[in-house]
Amino acid sequence: MTHGVRMKPLPPGALRSRPPSVQRFWVNKRWRLKAARLRQRSSLAAVPHKASVSPQLATRTHSGQKRYLSIGLSSIKRTKGSYLIPTLQSLFSQSSPEERSSIVVVLLLADFDVSWRIATVREIKSKFALELEQAQLVVIHVSQDHYPPITGLKRNFNDAPERVSFRSKQNLDYSFLIHYSASLGRYYLQLEDDISCAKNFFTAIKRHIEEQDAKTTWSMLEFSPLGYIGKLYKSAHLPLLARFLFLFYQEMPCDWLMTHFRELLTQKESIILKPSLFQHMGTFSSFKGTFNKLKDKDFEEGIYTNPSAEVYSDMSTYQKHFPKLAWDPGEGFFWGRSPEKGNYLTVVFADPTVVTRIYVETGSGKKDLLESAQVEIGHDVVTTEKEKTCKHFQPLGAFKNGMFEIQELDKMHSSTTSCLRIQVTAGQKDWVIISKIRITTKQSKPPSHVPV
Repeated sequence: MTHGVRMKPLPPGALRSRPPSVQRFWVNKRWRLKAARLRQRSSLAAVPHKASVSPQLATRTHSGQKRYLSIGLSSIKRTKGSYLIPTLQSLFSQSSPEERSSIVVVLLLADFDVSWRIATVREIKSKFALELEQAQLVVIHVSQDHYPPITGLKRNFNDAPERVSFRSKQNLDYSFLIHYSASLGRYYLQLEDDISCAKNFFTAIKRHIEEQDAKTTWSMLEFSPLGYIGKLYKSAHLPLLARFLFLFYQEMPCDWLMTHFRELLTQKESIILKPSLFQHMGTFSSFKGTFNKLKDKDFEEGIYTNPSAEVYSDMSTYQKHFPKLAWDPGEGFFWGRSPEKGNYLTVVFADPTVVTRIYVETGSGKKDLLESAQVEIGHDVVTTEKEKTCKHFQPLGAFKNGMFEIQELDKMHSSTTSCLRIQVTAGQKDWVIISKIRITTKQSKPPSHVPV
C-alpha cells in the first residue's frame, strides 16, 4: 500500500526567514513536501513521511480500523536505565479489555542504532504478542535518510550544541510520529517512554473530552503538567501539528512549540485536568543519562483506599457538587458557598477504623481555597434527627495553603476512629472547593484471647 503526503501551497515569502537546509527538506519548487514513498509493510514496519524501513522489523499488518484514541510514544537508546517496557505494560495493564479495544499505541523506535532496534523489537514481540496480533500496538521506524540536518544548528537560548541536536531531533521524531498517527484515531494522546498510568485512564480521558466539548472549544487538553506527557489533540489537527514541529524543529524544545501551536489555534489558556493521569517514572533523562527527578504531585494511580462512609456538611452546596464527592473516587468535588466560622464537613465511617494517613486538598488552582480550618478525628457515633456525627472530637492540626496532611497517625492515635471532621475556624467571602479527602487505614488488632 502506498500513500502520498501533500501540503497546501504556502503563501509567497513564507519561507524567506527559514534557513536553506530546512527549505530544501520541507518543500520543492511546486510547494510540495519532499519525501519518499511509504510502503506500509506491517505493524512493525510502517513509517510516516513516506520513508522505507528495514524488513527485519516486519510482523503483522495494521488492521486499518480507526480507534477512539491513538497514543504516541517515541523511544531512543538510553545510556542509563530503560523504561520503555514498563511504560507499555502500564498502558495495557491499567486498561480494561473494553478500553484496550478502543486504543492503538504507536511506538516510534527513533534511534539510529540498528542493534538496539533489533533487540528492542525482539523484546516487544516476546512480551506483547497479543497486543501486536490485535493491532493494539504498532511499532514504526523512520530511516535516518529522511531527517533534515540535526547537527551544526543555530544555538538558540545559548544551549550547548549537543542539547540543540537532541531537542531538534526529538521535534522531528514527534513530527513523524504524529503524522503517522493522524488517521488511526479520533483523538491523539502524546506520551513519553518513561511514564506510568492511572487505572482506567482511557475512561477518564473520554469523560473529560465529553465535558470539555459541552462547554468550550479546545485544541489541547493536558492530563499531566510535565513536559510532553499527557497532551491530547483532536486528530483533525495532527497534520498541522506535524508540519509545525517539522518547520520549527531547530527553534526550541517540543513542549514550548506545542504551547505556541495551542495558542495559534486560539486556545489561549492551558486546560489542565486533575488529578493527573500519568506520572513520570524515569530517574535518568534520555539526554546523556542525566539525573531527572521530575514527579507530578497531582498524579493518582487509582489505588483508592477510603473506607465506606457517609458524609455530611452544613455548608451551602452549589448545584450538584455534594459533600460525598470529595470522599468518593473520581473527578467529583464538593463546592460550597462562602463558609462561616463553625461550618463543618463530617465523614462518618461505616465501621470504626485505625487511620494511618489523612490528606485533604481544597481549591482549584489558587481559587476557592479553604483558608482557615482544622481537621479532627472522633469516636462514639451519635445519631441526630438530620445526620450522624461523633460525640467526642480531637483536633489534629490546621490547614496550610488550602491543604492538610498528616502521616503515621496511628503512632499517635492507635485506637479506632469513627469520624473525620473538617471544621471551619474563620469565615471567608470566597466559595470553597474540597476536591479530595483521602485516608489510608490499617486493620485494628483483635482483642487478646483470655483463657477461661
